Amino acid sequence: MSDATFREDLLSDTRATDKVETPKLWRVLLHNDDFTTQEFVVWVLETVFQKSAADAHRIMLHVHQAGIGVAGLYTRDVAETKQRQTERLAEQQEYPLRVTVEPEGAA
Repeated sequence: MSDATFREDLLSDTRATDKVETPKLWRVLLHNDDFTTQEFVVWVLETVFQKSAADAHRIMLHVHQAGIGVAGLYTRDVAETKQRQTERLAEQQEYPLRVTVEPEGAA
């Protein structure tokens, strides 16, 4: 068997058995508090989470009224990165904004 035939057989066997699974999504949650301004939350939603001004305002109002709201759904690494970015920005502005991450579908 030549090297070319061996490589061709290896590639075709591998490709036939590989299955790609969609990664699980994680929710980034913002928690309401009595100190973080609504303007800051809207700004975070627009800059960190790339929401439109209208969506950012709607999400902020939901967080304010319900006590918690979803900023976005992402793969775990991206969700955790956005969580850290938001926490860092809040800390720099001396806001106690709480941000958590949980798997989609968690109660």
